[in-house]
Amino acid sequence: MTESIDQQWAQIDSKENQAQSFFYPVQEDRSERKGIPKDIVKGMRKAIIEFDMLEPGDKVLVGLSGGKDSSLLLYALADLVKHIPWKVELGVIHIDLGFRHQDDMDYAPIAKLAEGAGLPLLVQRLDMSQDILHNEEQNPCSRCSYWRRALIHNYAKEHGYNKVAFAHHYNDAVETWLMGLLYSGQLGTFLPKTYLDRTEVTVIRPFVYIREQEIVSAVNKLGIQPAASPCPLDGYTQRTKVKELIRDLCKENPLVFSHLASSMREGKRRNMWPAPLDRDVLRTKNLQFWQEQ
Repeated sequence: MTESIDQQWAQIDSKENQAQSFFYPVQEDRSERKGIPKDIVKGMRKAIIEFDMLEPGDKVLVGLSGGKDSSLLLYALADLVKHIPWKVELGVIHIDLGFRHQDDMDYAPIAKLAEGAGLPLLVQRLDMSQDILHNEEQNPCSRCSYWRRALIHNYAKEHGYNKVAFAHHYNDAVETWLMGLLYSGQLGTFLPKTYLDRTEVTVIRPFVYIREQEIVSAVNKLGIQPAASPCPLDGYTQRTKVKELIRDLCKENPLVFSHLASSMREGKRRNMWPAPLDRDVLRTKNLQFWQEQ
């Protein structure tokens, strides 16, 4: 991208269509929800402890898309903070980037999900659909993720949240790793914990050790009803293709996923080609080669 996020936000702030906020308070006590499955609790605790995700006095803003992953994360974190020996405060935010007209939006199902965790919901709407779907510098998924993060991180900074929690899981990490190699020639994936200098907010991902199928099973067991995605490209993305590729490869060799996951770790042996030479350096070496006697 040619513009920094600060420049992008300056453009947005100068427009009339600034982010709209909608607040949904808790109207019903739902504290009797069935317990979170043990495999989810175990995986989440392992990640939180290994990567130092939570500390006393944290104020954590949970991103709730309404899908299965973020819904389960919200319930699991809401349950966890009741049992740890120090205080952690949770908040919930949903981002609407305008894929549907305002009159067609119904936030009630998402507000119900937040209410199920005993927490009020904040919705922020900013119509960035055209920028996302028709951007020349980023594919739609990357652009959408970019704006969701921008809205959430800025809200967290402005309202005193020192951490933001996202529901990216183990499969997401491995898929991102392979997508980077296939579509951009880069090796990298998101980190379990990342400090953001610009907003002074720390991003945590407590589900990084949890497989997607474990989430599906837990959501079904708990009777969670995820909200439908408004994304017009849902199910037709690069991530969907990579997900299917990994699934097909695992049918032939069940170890494919674990090998990909292992390769993401620091300290693994790598035999990499040297970095490309500068054109002038390569020209000089070429001349020297042919002049050698």
